[in-house]
Amino acid sequence: MAKKKFDKEGSSANDAQMKMRQKLEAMFTHSPIQGEELMFNLGLYTRSSLLVKFLVMHELYRRIKDIPGALMEFGVWWGQNLVLLENLRAIHEPFNKQRQIVGFDTFTGYTNFSGKDKKSGALSDGTYATPKDYKAYLEDLLELHESLNILGHATGNHTLVKGDLEKTAPKYFKDNPETIVALAYFDIGLYKPTKAALLAIKPHLVPGSVILFDELTWKGAPGEAIAFKELFKDTRYSIEKCEYYPSKSIVTIKS
Repeated sequence: MAKKKFDKEGSSANDAQMKMRQKLEAMFTHSPIQGEELMFNLGLYTRSSLLVKFLVMHELYRRIKDIPGALMEFGVWWGQNLVLLENLRAIHEPFNKQRQIVGFDTFTGYTNFSGKDKKSGALSDGTYATPKDYKAYLEDLLELHESLNILGHATGNHTLVKGDLEKTAPKYFKDNPETIVALAYFDIGLYKPTKAALLAIKPHLVPGSVILFDELTWKGAPGEAIAFKELFKDTRYSIEKCEYYPSKSIVTIKS
């Protein structure tokens, strides 16, 4: 099942802007540019609201480049950030094949809301689900990108973990106790899975590790902030908003 369309409820765009987005989508669908040339010219159809996400990922990678350890995302949806991280790895440290990229998701959308969560058009049962077998498709796509980069013959530095984070996150770190987490990107929104994942990664963070929260200051998803404040109240860290995307929050672990 594909993600439900949220229309304006999950967007700050007005009616006129939504119409322009639909026009841009139509121009992309019916582009006179085809095949490889279209893929090489995707910037023609990339809105600033998407481009800024690329800039954020680039800034994050620059911050953790000198920190050893894995790059993790909790709540991958289609997996675009994981692909960006693989290609940023190829740009910033092309010979670092020890940099693991790990993504966690149910791939079936939201379930199991708690009393510390709020339901909405963007956060309701089944939203952010992907089609059947999408995990396998994303695994192939990640390996393809990796094979196109330097040392592409040495693939397999990506792991996708499917299932409930309350079970999968503790199990992953139990099975991989040597893990160091350089970057953890949280785009879950719900209290219980966020808390379970934070609890699982906390012993594996080091000074300089970065956690990016997508909904830390959004009232529509209070569970993320509640979980973070509960678990990190005795931890030394700095916190700031993203320069280019101020609704996202960057936490850097201190010594």
